[in-house]
Amino acid sequence: MKLSSRIQSLKPSATIAAAAKAKELKSKGVKVYEFTLGEPDFTTPQHIQDAAVAAMKAGHTHYTPSGGIPDLKQAICAAYERDHGLQYQPTEVLVSNGAKHSIHNLLTATCEPGDEVIIPTPYWVSYSALVELTGATPVMVETTEESGFSMNAEQFAAAITDKTRLMMLNNPCNPTGAAYSVEALKSIADVAVERGVLVMSDEIYEKLIYEGSEFRSMPTLRDGMREHTVIVSGVSKAYAMTGWRIGWAMGPADLIKAMDKLQSQETSNPCSISQYASIAALEGDQGCVEEMRKEFAARREYVLKRLNALPGISYAQPGGAFYAFFNVAKHFGRPLGGGKTVENSSDFCTALLEEAHVALVTGDAFGAPGYVRLSFATDMETIEAGFDRLEKFLTA
Repeated sequence: MKLSSRIQSLKPSATIAAAAKAKELKSKGVKVYEFTLGEPDFTTPQHIQDAAVAAMKAGHTHYTPSGGIPDLKQAICAAYERDHGLQYQPTEVLVSNGAKHSIHNLLTATCEPGDEVIIPTPYWVSYSALVELTGATPVMVETTEESGFSMNAEQFAAAITDKTRLMMLNNPCNPTGAAYSVEALKSIADVAVERGVLVMSDEIYEKLIYEGSEFRSMPTLRDGMREHTVIVSGVSKAYAMTGWRIGWAMGPADLIKAMDKLQSQETSNPCSISQYASIAALEGDQGCVEEMRKEFAARREYVLKRLNALPGISYAQPGGAFYAFFNVAKHFGRPLGGGKTVENSSDFCTALLEEAHVALVTGDAFGAPGYVRLSFATDMETIEAGFDRLEKFLTA
């Protein structure tokens, strides 16, 4: 059977592939210290679960409007007014099957062969793949550890051409945990408005911000930015609802309408039960979000302390999300752990998994050779034991 060239060139998700390797070892009875998947390890809060059960009992188990039920769209609008002072109308909101689906809808609705999409690196693994599926070309803008892995306005401006359709910005960022300063965001917003470039602001980690950092939603930064922004977010990270698959896009009504038309042909609608559960998440007591954030903050503090004690390791301090992204390149070309010599990040992760049974994700997948990503969205016992093994692997 002949497959399309775009599908043949498509690479599987590196994070899912890394988790699959870890799962394979686990199936053989090996205890694996797992730090690959970017999802909260908490159970979805009880009041959200209760809302899902109530929705099923009420018979909300049928098709919904393709772009989401009106009550959920209204809840999203109300949440953004409450949290950010932003006023959106339901016609400017599209509910999808997770934020990744929202990104796909946006790119498919705006891009075609010959177009360019600007992506700061390191970047979430699916960004470039989703751009390439449209036939457009990803234009990578390299950031550095010294800059805190933040793209500056000058870099953004230099990457813009007459083929640029949009720029994809993830703040806070997966994989680095970088949280852009308000000043940096304002400078980027100035360029976007002055040059007429649409910004996809992926704000899925907005609730996970730590001391010393501040989150500002992109449309709040200056006059005119609202018209140049599509916010992408969802309930997955803030409310521990990754499996419920509810994300959304917020932007100009004509673009949202086009994305809804696409979605109606793809999936009919997001899961009806999950939509009602998401209303409870957005409208209910937000204390559960802060409880999880505090736990992530405690884990982050421990992770950074352990990283500081490791030899030959460097990193930029993460201001948000639940990732540590650190440079292991000084350990290339020398024996590690059981005596195996590694030459790149992918080899490093493979050797670490096979010899120390610690699972990380290679920075090669995120456009950052020499780095690895550790997700601290797991319990402290696992984090402590995993770091003990990582330290032994580096120093044996």
